[in-house]
Amino acid sequence: MRVIDVSDPADPRLDDFRDLTDADVRPDRRGVVIAEGANVVARLAGSPYPIRAVIGVRSRIDALRTTLEAVDVPAYVVDKWILSDVVGFRVTRGVLAAAGRPAPPDLDALLSGAHRIAVLESLNDFENLGALFRNAAAFGVDAVLLDPQCADPLYRRSVRVSMGHVLQVPFTVLPQHWPDSLNTVRDKGFRVLALTPAEHATALRDVPVPPRWAVLLGAEGPGLTPEAMARADQLVRIPMAAGVDSLNVATAAAVAFAQLT
Repeated sequence: MRVIDVSDPADPRLDDFRDLTDADVRPDRRGVVIAEGANVVARLAGSPYPIRAVIGVRSRIDALRTTLEAVDVPAYVVDKWILSDVVGFRVTRGVLAAAGRPAPPDLDALLSGAHRIAVLESLNDFENLGALFRNAAAFGVDAVLLDPQCADPLYRRSVRVSMGHVLQVPFTVLPQHWPDSLNTVRDKGFRVLALTPAEHATALRDVPVPPRWAVLLGAEGPGLTPEAMARADQLVRIPMAAGVDSLNVATAAAVAFAQLT
């Protein structure tokens, strides 16, 4: 890590971090992954994502010296006001890192080495995605598959809410012919369990845990489409108290992962 003091917020070396309030969703920035906060930057350092640069106040950069000592990247030291000017908002965590995005893993290879996976349909809330990835990491989920309509899990807010675990749980986007691509998951020996609040679904606690399982989750509000549920092996539900009809999708995922593991 090469520590470099910077006093000009317009310095072009800081461009990876400029105007981050909307940069993550701009097409020209899709190749840059932003990690925010010392813990997330540390997880980034242990991930497959190649770090390009770090920016932060001196105390946070110093705290990361041991973690990043073997990483040959520039670490730009700025004061908190310049940091806010560059990124476009107040950075309370004091440090960010930018990384490149490697090619997504091959679907067949990903499924061949997995036993527990989550499959997501049309999840487009960045914070829900981040929380779901954190839960997946907590309960040993091997991989996450996303349909083509899901939001990008590497959006800055998703990475932050996941506490960096989205950088360590392998994921890939399924082919465009959704939900037929669920057949690929089943052909690999996974039993697809579609999570739904429908009363006729089997209570999760009564489901025998198969050797290889895939929990299918839909967007908050609309839930899974009938077409996706029709391709599942079993519909399952989380029993709830009267008057409560659903859970936040990340919370529901955590309950399902915990029960199945």
